[in-house]
Amino acid sequence: MSASAVHSLWTTAAAAADPIAKIDAPKIEYGQLSPTLIVVGAAIVGVLVEAFVPRKHRYYAQLFVSVVALVAGFAAVVALAADGYGTTKAGIVAMGAIAVDGPALFLQGTILLASLVGLFTFAERRLDPEAHGNRVDSFAAQAASVPGSDSEKAAVKAGFTTTEVFPLLLFAVAGMLIFPAANDLLTFFIALEVLSLPLYLLCALARRKRLMSQEAAVKYFLLGAFASAFTLFGIALLYGYAGSVSYATIAQVVDGTVKNVDPALADTMGNDALLLIGTAMIVMGLLFKVGAVPFHMWTPDVYQGAPTPVTGFMAAATKVAAFGALLRILYVVLPGLRWDWRPVMWGVAVVTMLGGAIVAITQTDIKRLLAYSSIAHAGFILAGVIATTPDGVSSVLFYLAAYSFVTIGAFAVVTLVRDAGGEATHLSKWAGLGRRSPLVAAVFAVFLLAFAGIPLTSGFTGKFAVFSAAAEGGAAPLVVVGVISSAIAAFFYIRVIVLMFFSEPRPEGPTVAVPSPLTTAAIGMGVVVTLVLGVAPQYFLDLANQAGVFVR
Repeated sequence: MSASAVHSLWTTAAAAADPIAKIDAPKIEYGQLSPTLIVVGAAIVGVLVEAFVPRKHRYYAQLFVSVVALVAGFAAVVALAADGYGTTKAGIVAMGAIAVDGPALFLQGTILLASLVGLFTFAERRLDPEAHGNRVDSFAAQAASVPGSDSEKAAVKAGFTTTEVFPLLLFAVAGMLIFPAANDLLTFFIALEVLSLPLYLLCALARRKRLMSQEAAVKYFLLGAFASAFTLFGIALLYGYAGSVSYATIAQVVDGTVKNVDPALADTMGNDALLLIGTAMIVMGLLFKVGAVPFHMWTPDVYQGAPTPVTGFMAAATKVAAFGALLRILYVVLPGLRWDWRPVMWGVAVVTMLGGAIVAITQTDIKRLLAYSSIAHAGFILAGVIATTPDGVSSVLFYLAAYSFVTIGAFAVVTLVRDAGGEATHLSKWAGLGRRSPLVAAVFAVFLLAFAGIPLTSGFTGKFAVFSAAAEGGAAPLVVVGVISSAIAAFFYIRVIVLMFFSEPRPEGPTVAVPSPLTTAAIGMGVVVTLVLGVAPQYFLDLANQAGVFVR
């Protein structure tokens, strides 16, 4: 049989099947995806700025592009919400890949605002003394040069700065925006990678203590890669179970309401082992991102080693995105498995609250202390996730919004307290800070009281909302554990306040750097949000209530 005959057979067969007519052009709702598209576009512009703008103008160009992008993205989120896309017009866009609904828009708005405040701390250039007549920021002069080598000294002398941090931040933000809104498991996984990879890089870029910073990044990268692999394996198992990666289809298969079953899938759809193991693996990857207790080991090391602005950004924005994704998976994909996942989450929440609070008491480094405190907060938020009521969702949304600004503000204050070696993070050096610079100490005290959940701060409102939702959802014992661990946590927050205001300052103690308006703005926004959400939270609680309904 000649080659031409084979070819003609092949073309006739192809014409009979006519696959071309089957492929429809993708239908993309650009308007509803605009917040993410703006940030991605700006990140790509930032990469081009690195390539084409002369070195001495890059910092200002990058800062301008990033600020404009985050503000425009937030404006787009507000416009969508005002247009009713969070409530009446909520729906699935991008051919089923992304959900635009209340929780997605609320969390995207929170992430964009928190990232804007974090960006101000990234751009700060007045805290370190000038090196060779050049202002320096928190990031390495040249990331590729070996710490302590001649090339590093040359880079510092030439006044290089790593302005790549701005596009990296924007790429991470873009992943975070998609992560809580993803509506199929592949989009979910891609968003997870897009938000994680820039963070691995950012963690390694500290100007001072570079080896510690690189060690932190390697730890984060290795553990993060493991967690991603588990997540991906879980996605494969769920796909094998349901024959689809779409959240809605998986939910129908779990509930048993799926209409037309492919005979090839009929065998696996009854196989609950695939479902349970797959769910466990995906939830494990999310709990890793959140920093819940059996998967929290990276948190203190990474928070301590990473440049402090990155730590603040990571602690706030990553938590918001990861909890958003966790809520969507548990409430949209697996409501039919509630009896299976709730007991496990109970256990995780209990050990996370107690573990974070108890271990924090022993910490002597302020950044590690805040890291363990963030682990305890992950436990408190999980209590709201366990509630499985609409109030549970809205209380978690409110808590995340309140928590993210307090965190960025607290880490921004940490950047101000410095000695000859850079930031003075050891707690003993903070002794008597309240006498040396009462304002900075007072602001930090406000943030600590908010973390502790003292009334008239946002922390109290958030904790109250989460615990009352958990109690209504039938998890009263969990609330008792939460209150006990809040009391344990209050001890070490108050201890830091006592250390700052009631102990003698040391003569060789650290100084408090005078920041530029950028860090001042970041800390100021933190204080304002903390007090407003503590004193007059009703408007924001109502907002979270309206936003608390997932589109199915």
